[in-house]
Amino acid sequence: MNKIIITSLREAGKILMDHFGKILDYDIKESQSSIVTKADIAAEKEIMQIIGSNFPDHNTLGEETGFQNKGSEFTWVVDPLDGTSNFAVGLPWFGIIICVLKNYEPLMAGCYLPFYNEIYFADKGKGATLNGKSISVSKESNLKNVLFCYGLDYSEDFSKTDREAKIFGELVKNTRNLRTANCLIDFCYTADGRIGGCINQATKIWDIAGPGLIIKEAGGLFTDTFGKPLDYSINESNYNRNFTVAGGNKILHNQIIELIKKIN
Repeated sequence: MNKIIITSLREAGKILMDHFGKILDYDIKESQSSIVTKADIAAEKEIMQIIGSNFPDHNTLGEETGFQNKGSEFTWVVDPLDGTSNFAVGLPWFGIIICVLKNYEPLMAGCYLPFYNEIYFADKGKGATLNGKSISVSKESNLKNVLFCYGLDYSEDFSKTDREAKIFGELVKNTRNLRTANCLIDFCYTADGRIGGCINQATKIWDIAGPGLIIKEAGGLFTDTFGKPLDYSINESNYNRNFTVAGGNKILHNQIIELIKKIN
C-alpha cells in the first residue's frame, strides 16, 4: 500500500503543478469558503484510477467523488487538493492527502506538498517521516514559546463564529504568535515540530484522517477540541460531516484543551 500511496501522490502532484499559477475558473460548493477547480477533479480522477487498478475491492472516499462502499475493511480517503482557494490564486500553500483506513481506523497515510516537494508519511506503529527522515512534534512545554496555527471558515451560525473568535483571542494572549497557511500545512508543520500546535474549526474526514495519523506517529496527540478521540466511521449519509480538531505534543495539547474549556 505504501508504494501506491506515494505513486498516487506524485502523479496527482504533477497534475496540480501543471495547473499551478494559471488562471483557473472555479465553482463554489456548499459555502463561499469551499471551492473546486478542474485541477481538483483531474487529480482525484488520477488517484482513484491508480487505487482502483491495484485494489479494486477496496472502498474509496474522495472529496469530489464521494463514498464508494464495496464492503471492504479498507477505505481509501482522498483529498486531491487541500487548499484549493490558495491554489486558485497562485499561493503555494496546498497539497494532497491520502489515508488508508482499516475498519475505519487510520492505518497508513501520505501527505504531499508538491510546491515544496515534501512528502509526509506514516504507517501505524512505525513512526512518521518527511521525505524518508524521521520527524517529531515539538518538545516545547509552554504555549507562550511556540508558533501556533488556528483555522476557521465562514459559518452562518454567528454564535459559532463568536465563540471561535474568543478562542482566537485567547490564543493571541497565550502563544508566541499565530500563523496559518491551510489546514494540511498547519498539520504537517505541527507533525515536524516547526509549529507547536494547531486547532481547526472546519474540517472534513479527508482533511484530518491522514494528517492526524502523522501527528500521532510523530509523538503527538490529535483529538476533537474537547480532547476526545475522533470517530472516523463513515457511511453514505454521514461522510461529509464536520470535525473540529486540535493537535500538538501531549503537554501543549492539554494546554490547548484547557484553554478551549474556558471559552465553553
